[in-house]
Amino acid sequence: MIFGRLLRGFSSNIGIDLGTANTAVFVEGKGIVLYEPSIVAIDTKSKKILAVGKEAKEMVGKTPENIQAIRPLRHGVISDFEVTQAMLTYFIKKVLGKSILKPKPITVIGVPTGITPVEKRAVEDAAKSAGAREVYLIAEPMAAAIGAGLPVEEPIGNMIVDIGGGTTDIAVISLAGIVVSNSLRVAGDEMNEAIIQFIKRKLHLLIGEQTAERIKIEIGSAIMEEEEKEMEIRGRDMTGLPKTEVITNHMVTEALEETVNSIVNAVRTTLEKTPPELASDIAERGIVLAGGGALLKNLDKKIEQETGIKAKYAEEPLTSVAKGLGKVLENIDLIRRISME
Repeated sequence: MIFGRLLRGFSSNIGIDLGTANTAVFVEGKGIVLYEPSIVAIDTKSKKILAVGKEAKEMVGKTPENIQAIRPLRHGVISDFEVTQAMLTYFIKKVLGKSILKPKPITVIGVPTGITPVEKRAVEDAAKSAGAREVYLIAEPMAAAIGAGLPVEEPIGNMIVDIGGGTTDIAVISLAGIVVSNSLRVAGDEMNEAIIQFIKRKLHLLIGEQTAERIKIEIGSAIMEEEEKEMEIRGRDMTGLPKTEVITNHMVTEALEETVNSIVNAVRTTLEKTPPELASDIAERGIVLAGGGALLKNLDKKIEQETGIKAKYAEEPLTSVAKGLGKVLENIDLIRRISME
C-alpha cells in the first residue's frame, strides 16, 4: 500500500476526453496540456502512421490515394481499435515524455453514457495498450458537470447537455449519480453533414467537412435571425470544376433545423423523465451547456424557447469534460463512486 502511494506520487496521472472530433488531455498538477483533433494520417501501403492530431487534420480532403486521414472514433466510441491505440500512445507520450523510471499513469477517460460493454472494453484495452496502469471510465456528462463547477455531490438536480462532435449526452445528476440520461448519436458532425447535403441539394455545389465546419462557426444559428448575413464559399460543381457560391445565415439555419430539433427534443424527453423535485431544481437553476457542438449560435435561446428553462454555457464549454476529469483525478474515492462498472 505504501509502495502504491509512492508510485502515485511519482506518476503523472492523466484525464483524457477522447472525443470524436478532438481529444483533450489533462495532466495532474499541470492542467490541460493537449487539445488536438482526433485524426490520424496513415500510408495505406506501408501502414505507417504519418501524422496525428493537428498535422493530420490539415491533410483531410487533400491526400493522395495512398494516404488516408482517419478519424478512429465515431459517435464517441472506437470504430478503429488499432488506430485509436496508436493515437492514444502518441498523445500519452507527447504529454508525459519517455522515461523508464516513470510509472504508468492512472488514466481517467470520458465516454458517452450510451456506450455498450463491448465499446467500454475497447476503450480500456486501447488505453492500457497505450501505457495506462489503471483505467477508469467516467460518463462524459458527469465529467462535464464537474468541470462546469456544478455541485454534483449534493442532493440538488443538475442538468447538463454535453454536445460533442459525435454524441449529445444529456444527464440529470444528483448525489454524485446520474438519475436520468439520454445519449444521442447526433451532434456537431451531423450539423456539418446537414450543411454539406443542403448546399449540394440547393446550390449543386460539393464542399468538404472543413468548409462546412467554417460555415457553421461563422454564420450558423439555431434560430432564424432577423438580419441576413452572407458568406462566400468555394467548392466544386457537379461537373467537377471549381465554383464559388454565396450562402446566407438563413439557409444555414434551415439546413440545421432537423439536427437542432433532434437535440432539443432529447432535452425535453429527459426533462419529462426527471423526478419532480429534481425538475423543480433545474427550473430554478437552469440547464448547463458544454462541448464544442453547444457553441452553435443561439442554441441556448432555442432550448430556452422550447423548454421554458434558462440555458447557460459552462465557463469553458470546449474543455469542460477534460477539466472535470482533472478534478476527479484529485479524489480517488470520487473516481470509484462515479466510474462506470
